[in-house]
Amino acid sequence: MKLLLAPLAGITDKSFRRLCHECGAALAYTEMASAKALWYGDKNTAKLLETCPEEGPVAFQLFGSEPDVMAAAAEALDGRENILIDINMGCPVPKVVNNGDGSALLRDPDKAGRIVEAMRAKTRKPITAKIRAGWDAASVNAVEVARTLEAAGADAVCVHARTREQFYSGKADWDLIARVKGAVKIPVIGNGDALAAADAMRMAGQTGCDAVMVARGALGNPWIFAEAMDPESFSPPSLAEKAAMFLRHARLTAEDKGGHTAVLEMRKHAGWYFKGVPGAARLRGRVNTLTTIAALAAEVEGFAAVHAPAVIASEAKQSSG
Repeated sequence: MKLLLAPLAGITDKSFRRLCHECGAALAYTEMASAKALWYGDKNTAKLLETCPEEGPVAFQLFGSEPDVMAAAAEALDGRENILIDINMGCPVPKVVNNGDGSALLRDPDKAGRIVEAMRAKTRKPITAKIRAGWDAASVNAVEVARTLEAAGADAVCVHARTREQFYSGKADWDLIARVKGAVKIPVIGNGDALAAADAMRMAGQTGCDAVMVARGALGNPWIFAEAMDPESFSPPSLAEKAAMFLRHARLTAEDKGGHTAVLEMRKHAGWYFKGVPGAARLRGRVNTLTTIAALAAEVEGFAAVHAPAVIASEAKQSSG
């Protein structure tokens, strides 16, 4: 089964994408980037779209609602290697929606189609789109939008099976993903509530989707991709392996953004990597005071050495019980 890493603001930089690719992600998405900012040559946007050969295929996710600007962005990216271009038609946050971007496009399927047509004319790259169920419960139109995008030239569609009104709350409607899959001939990617490898496998079986996109399930857990690829032989990572992956993540980020920035960014990741481990709360508190990679490594390696025996004993007790 193909598992994809969702676009996550402040998370899916090239360091994390690389780790997920190494663990088996079939495709990883960049953080959402503004097509208009790319058009104007914004340096921060260009940074978001940097890649490295070791991370495998990448989807550049762009947001915008002006067909000519989106087309210009697609043309600017046409020469990039090993990428596809994804259109964000699902972001629910007000600052995006209020400009007519993201989920706002679900209220105007014809305009969404014109955007795809304009981009299709300017690039040889695959063009995909990430949509939601609809704007709200009274206007669920994912099937209509998917058909419109397919007719306009989209190569695939990802369905986050919640409405814009739901944001990230409530339950994703997997049956809707199945209905979209039955309505179009292009590949359909399912998204929503795939928090573990078992969830992703259930979604694929229930909906018939061609791939599953994971978001929160990958936080601190790039191994989710390995588990989905071969669940029978997969062994959960030990505390030492979690610590090693966390520190590799930190060092890759330091190579890309500098040591100080890397340490600051890894503070949020510490909570995800070590969730549920005895003493994790104290570790997070300590990590939040550190400013260098060397200090971070010393703290995390010391934590793993001290707490590994307790974790092993707890796991043994669970397995015997």
